[in-house]
Order: sequence, then structure tokens, then C-alpha cells
Amino acid sequence: METILRPYGLGGTQWWVLRQLTRQDRIRQRDLAPMLHVERATASDIVLTLVRKGLVEQAVDPADLRQKVLRLTDAGERLWSTLPDPIEMLHSIAFGGLADTDVATVVDVLRGATERLARFRGEREVP
Repeated sequence: METILRPYGLGGTQWWVLRQLTRQDRIRQRDLAPMLHVERATASDIVLTLVRKGLVEQAVDPADLRQKVLRLTDAGERLWSTLPDPIEMLHSIAFGGLADTDVATVVDVLRGATERLARFRGEREVP
């Protein structure tokens, strides 16, 4: 994903934030960290980078003046309209030429493995 997005000056997480902002007009910044599964400071750094690039703007949330909301700028929308879909490209590269039933089997196997690993991790974490 990084290789696909590098010519556009984006990383995978930045792309994901832009993608979310194309699907939702606005996102509260405080909601971003749980969506990304990262710490709040990390989410803030990602937002700051996108703001510096002129792709995202922060505004005061009219519903809660203590909070900020994020939205795409015009430049962010223009960039988004030129970006390839890296997920689609990766899917094509990884699974191109395979039958749909084979791809479905791979997805099922990986989903099950991911769920088992998540359960294992949860069982091992110290409260």
C-alpha cells in the first residue's frame, strides 16, 4: 500500500483517514483514535500532517466547542479524486487470476486466523 500511495505523498493511514472523510462529511477528531486503533497522540500526529499538507481542516465542533471536527479541504477532495484505490490494486495483484471461490476460501481462512489470534491476545493480556 505504501508503494502505491508514495507518489501521492500519502501513507496508508493517511489514505484511510481521507477515505473516511469522503464517506462521512465530518468526523470528530476524538473519534479518530478508536477508528484507527491507535493512541490519541498518534491520531493527532496524523491529523496534523494532513492539515499541514492542506488536505484536511480542523474546525470547532458546533455541538461541543471543546472538540474539533475534521473535514476534507478542496485540495483534499481534488487529491482524492486522482488517487487509485490501493485496496483494489492490492486485491488484483494478490488474487488476480484466482477463482472467486478460491478467494472466498482465503478470506474465510484469514478471517478465522485473525479472530483466533485476537482471542489469544485477549486471553493473555494482564488486566
